[in-house]
Amino acid sequence: MKIGHDQSESRLRLVAGIIWFVGGIILLLKGSSLLLQANALRPGLAWTWLAVSAGLLIGGIKTGWIFDKACRRNLDRIASLDHGRLWQAYRPRFYLFLVLMISLAGLLSRQAQGHFAGLMAVAILDFSLATALFGSGRLFWTHRQEHRPEPDNKER
Repeated sequence: MKIGHDQSESRLRLVAGIIWFVGGIILLLKGSSLLLQANALRPGLAWTWLAVSAGLLIGGIKTGWIFDKACRRNLDRIASLDHGRLWQAYRPRFYLFLVLMISLAGLLSRQAQGHFAGLMAVAILDFSLATALFGSGRLFWTHRQEHRPEPDNKER
């Protein structure tokens, strides 16, 4: 059975959305863990809520200024593929960037261990990124390319 352009695009959108949301979930869990560690060093619920609030605020700003645009560009790219493969949910440089960001996040988390301010800072970063991922992730189901080219129906 030959998979058409619309099926290919839908599948790639789904894969890209899953990757996007899984990243948000991981960052939310990691940030929560860091906040628990920080709270153990200096108990006080106010600091925890301040960090969560700061992460949500910064994440909301990142959503509109950075992440929405990145999602739209990627979804437009997916829509322009004739018969995309699963690995084409993102460009190769995205996967490289993802590996570098995961490595950097691990390094920052290790460096922050035992340091209240460091744990709070990395937790805020994690919450802001998770918020931006969740906020922009809606585009995987709502965004439509404005000038979508007609798929090439020629047999190859």
